[in-house]
Amino acid sequence: MFCLREKQSGIFSKHMNNRIMDNVSISLNTTMNSTSEIHELDPQIKRIGHILYVASMVLYLVAFLLGTTGNGLVIWIAGFRMKKTINSVWFLNLAIADFLFTFFLPIIFVYFVLYFHWPFGNFMCKLYSTLTFINMFASVFLLTAISIDRCVSVVYPVWSQNHRTPRLASLVTLIIWLLALCASVPYFVFRDTYVEHHGSITCYIDYGSTDDGVLTDSGKLNIKATVTTRFILGFFIPFAIIVFCYTVIAFKLKMNHTFTSTKPFKIIVAVLISFFVCWFPFHVFSFLEMSRHTNEDIPQSILDIGIPITTSLAFLNSCVNPFLYVFMGREVKSIFRNSIQVALENAFSEDLPKSYVKSKSKTIESNLV
Repeated sequence: MFCLREKQSGIFSKHMNNRIMDNVSISLNTTMNSTSEIHELDPQIKRIGHILYVASMVLYLVAFLLGTTGNGLVIWIAGFRMKKTINSVWFLNLAIADFLFTFFLPIIFVYFVLYFHWPFGNFMCKLYSTLTFINMFASVFLLTAISIDRCVSVVYPVWSQNHRTPRLASLVTLIIWLLALCASVPYFVFRDTYVEHHGSITCYIDYGSTDDGVLTDSGKLNIKATVTTRFILGFFIPFAIIVFCYTVIAFKLKMNHTFTSTKPFKIIVAVLISFFVCWFPFHVFSFLEMSRHTNEDIPQSILDIGIPITTSLAFLNSCVNPFLYVFMGREVKSIFRNSIQVALENAFSEDLPKSYVKSKSKTIESNLV
């Protein structure tokens, strides 16, 4: 996961040492194992490694096809075919983040086909890893902003109706993209390419190690700082805010049932659950691998099996959201009777307080566009 230039052999040969794209997408590192080392591996372990290798390639291809198609449709419809609403701005930017990530997946597919030889140069090595984490940070920051927006709408309905605008949402998303870019800079700085003794080029992340692949003290500090910061900024703080916001929302809705529809609320909760399920295991294994550099009691086999699985879950998050928008926006039968655009318009519609709808129906109607 840390893409260190480790000289020790892992139990799954090159594939498992490469950690499948640096936790989420390109753990493109680690030197290749010799043939003699591979032959010493337990046959069952080698079999599992081969299954994970093939499954990973299939996953990348499926994620690319579903992610680019699904998110591309959301971008086209929400960005060019729908009336601009606050919700459409939020979900449009989520789709853009996921589209950028899945669009570059063929690069990793080629990398796997070439058996972990990186022919795309140093800049693309840096760029792809950076885009991966821009996607992660932008997604969780957007989900946090959506949660705050929903909470404010419930607690202060009249104020939010007068001040919540698509323009304000667009400004917030711009700030979010800048923050995600800043948080991803370390991955551009540390990422590098390395020419193996047999001529194969590896894309890896060098936090600081000797020529023998041993971590320096500064390298260990860099790993701890990067992994800890990524967890705090990319998961812990956002989810603490999200849980607080939806606790307030649930309490408020239970108390007075003020909203006309819970449709967008359900969609947002589904997206949040999807993000949690897909990304939390990844962060757990990030800490496990970091800990293994100081605690040899953690079996390498657990990491070699768990990292590809948790990485695969992270991949899936980038292609499931469009399907959540459509299938949770209305009944499945209606989806097939109506266009996808209608389904997305239904999914991205605004929730409004009943009392406000009754007293300010004309104003609300104008603000929805």
